[in-house]
Amino acid sequence: MNATAPAVTVSVAALNIDCADPAALADFWAKALGRPASPGAVPGDMAIDADPASGPRMIFHPVPEAGAAKNRLRLILLTDHYDEETGRLAGLGATPLNETKLPKVRWTTFADPEGNDFDLVTWQAE
Repeated sequence: MNATAPAVTVSVAALNIDCADPAALADFWAKALGRPASPGAVPGDMAIDADPASGPRMIFHPVPEAGAAKNRLRLILLTDHYDEETGRLAGLGATPLNETKLPKVRWTTFADPEGNDFDLVTWQAE
């Protein structure tokens, strides 16, 4: 039996991020991605609008409890200017956790100001 797969009718609209300080975390990610931060649809939330070149809308929700576990969603940022971006992200408040260099790829895992892991990746010429 050869069944036709149904058409895909969904796309990623936004990433919701729980945090202690939505304004501060939205400010960090707005600067990291070069997009403006704005109030979210709900009082207390902050948002960064979607951009085709740098990703979906990001919404930051205040939560009273501190994060108790490692985040399960990790953003991966791609760049052709690895050294410059590594320094810029650290200057914005990201903490470098470790760096990996392989023959074709190099990346650094960072923690954002609230401790969420993300990676900065570059592909290297052979």
